[in-house]
Amino acid sequence: MASRLTELFVASAFFLCAGAFAATQANDSAAELSVGGLTFTRSADVSMESEDLMISPDLVTVRYTFRNNSAAPVNLTVAFPLPDIELADAENYAIPTNDPINFVGFETKVDSKPVKLNIYQRAVLGTKDVSAMLRGLGVPLLPLGTQQVRLTELPQTVRDRLVEEGLLAQSGTNEQGRPLYDGTWTVKTSAVRQQTFAPNRLVTVEHRYRPSVGLSQDTVLRKGLRQNKGMEKEVERYRNEYCIQPTFFTALDKLAGGAEANTGKLQEKRIAYRLRTGANWAGPIKDFRLVVDRQRADRLVSFCAPSMKPISPTAMEMTAKDFTPDKDLKILIIGRF
Repeated sequence: MASRLTELFVASAFFLCAGAFAATQANDSAAELSVGGLTFTRSADVSMESEDLMISPDLVTVRYTFRNNSAAPVNLTVAFPLPDIELADAENYAIPTNDPINFVGFETKVDSKPVKLNIYQRAVLGTKDVSAMLRGLGVPLLPLGTQQVRLTELPQTVRDRLVEEGLLAQSGTNEQGRPLYDGTWTVKTSAVRQQTFAPNRLVTVEHRYRPSVGLSQDTVLRKGLRQNKGMEKEVERYRNEYCIQPTFFTALDKLAGGAEANTGKLQEKRIAYRLRTGANWAGPIKDFRLVVDRQRADRLVSFCAPSMKPISPTAMEMTAKDFTPDKDLKILIIGRF
């Protein structure tokens, strides 16, 4: 079966975020982070027998089945890389939890039993690792939520040093007139564990986490906006990234009407999934299954994937044999929430 993610999936669904258009709606939008599957040390002995991936706006689950085809145990480092976060743009990202370490609520099981992964996090500025410096000064590496306040409450001497090192930049003031600061470093996070694959035995690895969902309170694809010549490049980007076909626009126009204003109160959401995560196993994925669930039948969804078929009023399924992903997955959902 062809491995290229090149065909359209359109069905009644709806949900995600925009690029240039979202930038003009800064107070009403958030950008999605691209999260994906696991990676591990290259091995010619361990094959991926199957991958079962299910994506919805609330939850991503993926179940892998591996086989060690050799006569001896194989011990590999298995990693689940989380997306890098540039703190200068952190407030624009859709981060699904307030946990500064496991910020997507990642959980994993091996052979149906929960296992613990070691989560490693470091901060870099350019090519320099600044993790030790920040920790030594009592500065959180990922200052989100209540942690963000700690940057403002740092002692003046500490703030001055961080500004001097190029690690802090002032970003306005609070209601009391006190200066606010944003970090300028990038946070890199990965969940890692050692996994032993016994000879000639199947091993299942299951992951689940909350996706980072991009959000806009409107969509540039509405007829009242997409017919504006100033939006042509942005609409074309959507067509290419999400394989949008005329039938999608027909369904959208029925939902939204043709007014310039968003009278139908439609929202747009987006999920990005890294399908091409370090395929270091032996050969292609023998059996691949993807299910995308928009959760409501009155939403519109579009993404690039071959041979999709409905399996419920809200979900579509793709299956493939000997599958090698050659591009990542971007899902667009539009509707009322």
